[in-house]
Amino acid sequence: MHPRIILEYHGINGDLETKSIELGSLDPETDVDALVKKLVREEGLISESNKEALQKMIFKLMDKIKDQESQRFELVQILRGHLLPLTSCSFNKSCSKILTASFDRSCRVWDVFGEELLTLEGHDGPVNAAAFNNPLGDRIVTGSGKLARLWDANSGQCLHVLKGHEGRITCASFNLQSSVLCTGSSDGGLKLWDVEIGLAILSLRGHSGDISSVSFSTDGDKILSGSFDNTAKIWDVRTGKCLHTLSGHGSEIKSKQLQDGHRGYISAASFDFAGHLCLTGSFDGTCKLWRVKNGRCMDTLRGRCHEKLHFQCAEG
Repeated sequence: MHPRIILEYHGINGDLETKSIELGSLDPETDVDALVKKLVREEGLISESNKEALQKMIFKLMDKIKDQESQRFELVQILRGHLLPLTSCSFNKSCSKILTASFDRSCRVWDVFGEELLTLEGHDGPVNAAAFNNPLGDRIVTGSGKLARLWDANSGQCLHVLKGHEGRITCASFNLQSSVLCTGSSDGGLKLWDVEIGLAILSLRGHSGDISSVSFSTDGDKILSGSFDNTAKIWDVRTGKCLHTLSGHGSEIKSKQLQDGHRGYISAASFDFAGHLCLTGSFDGTCKLWRVKNGRCMDTLRGRCHEKLHFQCAEG
């Protein structure tokens, strides 16, 4: 896998298009001037006026690669307490607490020094999903079997038991306002819950496989779900309507630059902070970048490092 640049430009019809160009191996011995001249000569979208910007981006990529190769990690703490293997772990927003879930039917809350603060017990089976309501961090959701539980993250009190799924709960996420919770299930469905009163608001149906990932947009008006049916879906939180199915095979795909959808289970999916883009990761070894507004695939990410160039030109 080699570093690359992504060219972003306006095509003949005015739509924003992308093209990925691999740069080969970049190391301290790379002749950047020669590489830039080669790219300008071979790629019609890059003109002489872009040479300086392109050169700066290549140097930036080389710095990124150097930083990645020099990174070192040290063991700080070992958290011991669970009786069986873990299913997940996560930090709260301030990174002052750690939440762990386990096959032993419990969740535990720790401080960053390794001290156990809370043990959350009450489930009858392995806890498959657990999350803080970041950024507030005062609520926790856990999912096991066909039900979820809402907890007070400070006292450990169980506030609500959420029942309604037909299959086991596989993932869960709060919106940033901490007013709505979304749970996904192996039955292919999602449910929205009112966090304050613990009651279901909407049921979202459309996936044909297990839900593997759910996340809210920053303003909380959309949900992105990933599934083992090889697709992701963008939903309207207010109506429960599916706005787009991210498979890449729709009739709206016209440009040869756009890639097909994932060919494996989708394991992760998330919006960017602005809510204009979303990213999906798959068992097929790729990540795909999508435009939220129209559900179009912008790029398929296979390399470890890339940069983007913006062009205002038409494809000839």
